[in-house]
Amino acid sequence: MSAELGTEQAAVLIGSPRNYVANLESGRTGVSAARVRAIASSYGGIDDAWSNGLAALTAERGEGWWERDRGTVPDGFLDIAEMEWFACGLRVALSVHLPGLLQTEEHARALFGAVFPPLSEEAREARIAHRLGRSQVLDRPDPPLLEMVIHEAALRMEFGGRLVAKRQLTRILDVSERDKVQIRVIPFAVGAFPGAGQSVTYAKGAAPQLDTALLDSTHGPEFMSSDAQLRKYALQIDAMVEVALPHVASRDFIHKIVNEL
Repeated sequence: MSAELGTEQAAVLIGSPRNYVANLESGRTGVSAARVRAIASSYGGIDDAWSNGLAALTAERGEGWWERDRGTVPDGFLDIAEMEWFACGLRVALSVHLPGLLQTEEHARALFGAVFPPLSEEAREARIAHRLGRSQVLDRPDPPLLEMVIHEAALRMEFGGRLVAKRQLTRILDVSERDKVQIRVIPFAVGAFPGAGQSVTYAKGAAPQLDTALLDSTHGPEFMSSDAQLRKYALQIDAMVEVALPHVASRDFIHKIVNEL
């Protein structure tokens, strides 16, 4: 904690048993919005945006659409969906895969059909349904700003075959027409660039202290929240944006690939 308090000190400060603080920090114990504000005040928190952002997370905890999938998909999947839902902005940088938020059912089916070890039919269908559910965040009354930086390699992957790939790219183009969506493509001709080969999502919170960086890996998602980590990945995405084509040129680039399929 930035307040630099030990568990016992924090428990005394907020007037709770020591095990309550430990369970709270580990996620084993829930907390109300009012309690969040009280704890923030006790810790000396004076950032209203931070306190209110935390309180908002607490108020909607357990009510998100992703809760329907608890027990049927890995917990990490639920954490990603929750992070996206509460984000004020999402910056997604990909070199091989296409954004999970925008994947079609056919594309997701091809992906989950190729994982190792192979999934059972029930597990595969649960993951596909969950993957499609994530796009709900884009249809909210006030969706987050979505900025995608995608390498040409990802756009040319023919997961599921040429027709599936064509429909998937068309889906991305359709979404890119929305006011709060920006897409940028890094062509092969750019050569080397920061973050090559790594998938990164930077979720902006209601306050900078609530920002999160997500790294995708074969053993599950890794969430980063320290100042040093956030700065590193924010700068990495900035560097990728610098070498990528502008939004309109990127759309033209994707249209060209679609016409080639």
